[in-house]
Amino acid sequence: MNDTVTNDESAFAKAKKSPPQHKACVAFYNLENLFDTHDDPEKLDEDFTPRGEYNWTDKRLKNKLRKLSTVISKIGATETGEAPSLLGVAEVETTEVLEQLVATKTLQEYNYGVVHYESPDERGIDVGLLYRKAHFEVLESEAINVYVETEPGVQDYTRDILHVHGKLLGMPVHVLVNHWPSRRQGAEETAHKRIAVAQRCREIIAQIKDKNPDARIIIMGDFNDDPHSEAVKNHLVQSDFYNPMVFLLTRYEGSLNHRFEWYLFDQLILSTNFMQLHHNPFRYDASKIYNDVSLTEFKGKFKGNPFRTYAGKRYLGGYSDHFPVYTIFDINPMKTN
Repeated sequence: MNDTVTNDESAFAKAKKSPPQHKACVAFYNLENLFDTHDDPEKLDEDFTPRGEYNWTDKRLKNKLRKLSTVISKIGATETGEAPSLLGVAEVETTEVLEQLVATKTLQEYNYGVVHYESPDERGIDVGLLYRKAHFEVLESEAINVYVETEPGVQDYTRDILHVHGKLLGMPVHVLVNHWPSRRQGAEETAHKRIAVAQRCREIIAQIKDKNPDARIIIMGDFNDDPHSEAVKNHLVQSDFYNPMVFLLTRYEGSLNHRFEWYLFDQLILSTNFMQLHHNPFRYDASKIYNDVSLTEFKGKFKGNPFRTYAGKRYLGGYSDHFPVYTIFDINPMKTN
């Protein structure tokens, strides 16, 4: 990527924003297997077809898109009065299915654009970025491959890291969208994979900072690790970054629940220049889990858990097995150094 080195504050002060606002929301949401209904012979996606084991039909897809669009429109709305400026997503199959999502009746008024690349993931699930065109200008984007191994010499084809460089309400920012390897074979047994992706993120960060030491960077994603896990705490978050999500995980709350235990795999991590208290035109305000009761199981032993689309292979018709997470920024273009 060919980044132009700029002074963040002066660029922001001169930028014309539409519409003007005092707060902005940046969010991340794992959409739980947002597949189209077509069988792609190059992907292991046949289960998510009308004749597949999940009986994934156009009707079910449209229902999921409708429900997801309702959730997305409400993330951060209490604080900002509108839908997120940026939304990173995971577990999406194609650009087309994301375009269907942003074209739903609920979201079309926000005029979202889509950044998505096909990754080498065997199932065909990728990450992406939705951005409101009035709030964010894409300057450059790329999918960055990650090499991890299941065992020495055997590659595990995982998701790429999506790097988007743009201007968020006039402020130059870099966004890294992640979906790290799962814990399916055990947390300890697969930890080396997530450490490898964390180290790849640090390589990308170093390249960004070589061109602009003052670059503002937002790392987001489903890390399949909590904020206190080794890959996140010791390999990704160093002195130049702050992870506000460490305060959100409790025994009663998280972004997903597995076997009656809460986890916070979904996180937004910020370069420390967002934390500067004074003379900061784009400052961190708060991070939250969007776990409104409407997104949860209403009754039974899983009451309060995310209301998911499938439980195993049983169709429930819910939203996702993850709650969205989001960060609010205070904007004051008059504060310049």
